[in-house]
Order: sequence, then C-alpha cells, then structure tokens
Amino acid sequence: MRRQMLAATAIGSAALLTLSACGGDSEGSTTGSTTPQGTVGVILPDAASSPRWENADRPALTEAFTKAGVKVDIQNAGGDKTKFQTIADGMISQGVSALLIVNLDNDSGAAVIKKATDAGVPVIDYDRLTLGGGAKYYVAVDPVLVGTTIGEGLVKCLQDEGTTTGDVVELNGSPTDNNATLFKQGYDKAIRDAGYGVAADQAVPDWDSQKAGTLFEQINTELKGKFVGVAAANDTLGGAVIARLKTEGRAGKVPVTGQDATDTGLQQVLLGNQCVTVYKSINKEAAAAVDLTVKLIKGDTAGADAVASGTVTDTKTNQPVKSVLIEPQAIYADNVQDVIDDGATTAGKVCTTEALKKACEKYGVR
Repeated sequence: MRRQMLAATAIGSAALLTLSACGGDSEGSTTGSTTPQGTVGVILPDAASSPRWENADRPALTEAFTKAGVKVDIQNAGGDKTKFQTIADGMISQGVSALLIVNLDNDSGAAVIKKATDAGVPVIDYDRLTLGGGAKYYVAVDPVLVGTTIGEGLVKCLQDEGTTTGDVVELNGSPTDNNATLFKQGYDKAIRDAGYGVAADQAVPDWDSQKAGTLFEQINTELKGKFVGVAAANDTLGGAVIARLKTEGRAGKVPVTGQDATDTGLQQVLLGNQCVTVYKSINKEAAAAVDLTVKLIKGDTAGADAVASGTVTDTKTNQPVKSVLIEPQAIYADNVQDVIDDGATTAGKVCTTEALKKACEKYGVR
C-alpha cells in the first residue's frame, strides 16, 4: 500500500487549497439568502452521514471559489429531498451560472439536473454520480478505487496479525447512493481476491450511524461473533461497529475499516480500534471542481474537457460521463501525519486525550 501522498488526476492549473474554518449555520447559505447573477450554486446533501460536508467541503469550496474570484452560494439540504429540490429551484430561478450538487438519491438528483439543464444551467455532479441524471461533468475521488483501498487495507491488517483465512462482515453505505455501490464493488473484490469469505453483506439506509449500530449488533448476534474483520464503508459506520465491539471487549481485536479520514476516524486508527481509513483530499477535489466550473462559466468548453479527461459510465443510461477522478490514500497509524500535512485537520483536533497524545507522540503526529 502506498504511503506517500498521491497526486490528483487532471487537476489542471487549480491550486491545492488549505482548509479553513467555517462559521454560520451548518445548513445555511455561505453568501447570504440571495443568489446574485453570476453566482455558482452548491448543494451539499446533509450534515449527518459524514462530518466532511460541513467541516471540509464547505470551507474548501468557499475558499477555492473566493480565490478564483467567483461568488458562491453553498447550502445544505439536511438529508431532505424536498428541501434539496427547493434549494435548487431557488438557485435556478435566481440565475446561477452553474450548479454543483451532491445528490441524496438518483431520482431527486435527476429531477434537479433536468430542471437546471432546461434553464441553460450546466450541472456538475460533485462526489456522487447521479445515475440517469445527465450531468455535464462528474468530479470525485475515484469511488471504485476508494473501495479497493478499503478492501486492501483490511486484507493488510488481517495478514499483519497472521489471519490469512476467515469470513468478514461488509457494512455498506446507503442503497440509494451510487458511490456506496461502487465502494462495495471495490472492497468486495479485494477481500474475495485475497481468499477471504463474506459472512454478512448489509447496506445501511442513509449512512445512519444509529441504524448501522443496530444492524451490526444483529449481524454479530446471528454470526455469534464468528468473523475476522469488518469492512465498514466510512468512518461513521466504522465508529458504530467499534462502539458495539467495545461492549464485548473486542475493539482493537477485530480489524475495522472506514473512509474520509475524519478526526474521529483518525483517533480510532491511532488508538488501534480501527485498522485503516481512506483519505480523500477534499482540497484536491474542491480545487478540481472549481477549476472545471470556472472554465464552464467562461465558456471554455475545450478547457473544461481537458480538465475532465477521464470518463465513468452511467450504468442507467450506459453513457460515458466526462470526469475528474482523484486517487485516494490509505491511512494507517504511522501515516496519519499525511492528512495533517495536507491541511485537512490539525494535531490539536486529533490528539485530544492523554491516550491520544501518547499515540500521537508514538506515531509522530504533530
């Protein structure tokens, strides 16, 4: 597993940005209640499925658009499909130059894309591809490769402890999220190719951590604890698994995965409760999205196509979608510093207790 920071694919001339703190209501607008002509609209999905949307994407996108001299209105749908569509309607009617959306599901996302396209507003799918939506471009950390990195990380952790056979539990993301399907595709193949079996395969509606805990508890009971590891699709789900394992004294004894390299996820990795998380540089993803958007609103289609030099297939329409796909990075305890060096968090946010301070000192987190 590569430990060095990986470069983004087709970032173009966009600078890598340092995340900054963001204030205000987590589901409000960055620039106010109105969306002036020429503004780019961004709709984030929620604040519950992962801390990344408000803690990382909002500030990264805000700073990137500001540096590019483009006004931006970032709003959060709060997990509500009706609110998602209402926000989009408002942005379109107020004359945004482009829309970046993270859909809540394919149907509501496709409805927004159609309405925007009919109004002459180009749409970029950010982080999640809207199947059947017809967005002009797609920007994401390569979701299949993210899943592969999760699976390979789990395999490494199992083999490092001498476990070369056995069954694992797969705790997947929301069944309405195409990314969750692609993540699973990646880690399921990596796990099976390494010779491990899959004892349980469970999707978690809405990436909800409470539902994840309940579902995992049911699986654990049914399997009588007979599994060697858990491929959890993100740090939130991984945290729910770890909480249940702690009640049995098995936390740290059963390898658990995650992704997003959240502060909590990094803490669990440093404490040995989670064996790996996957870092997706929001700096790079935001920079690529802004570079692409700026070219679009300037009418530089050739430049936008050059930035989005990759393609993914919309499995609903079987059509290629021009894409920017960025590589992820596996994060273990000994390279947590890479996430801090990239500006995604700070040692002060991660090394918060005496146990964590000792772990941070051990692994050179500063």
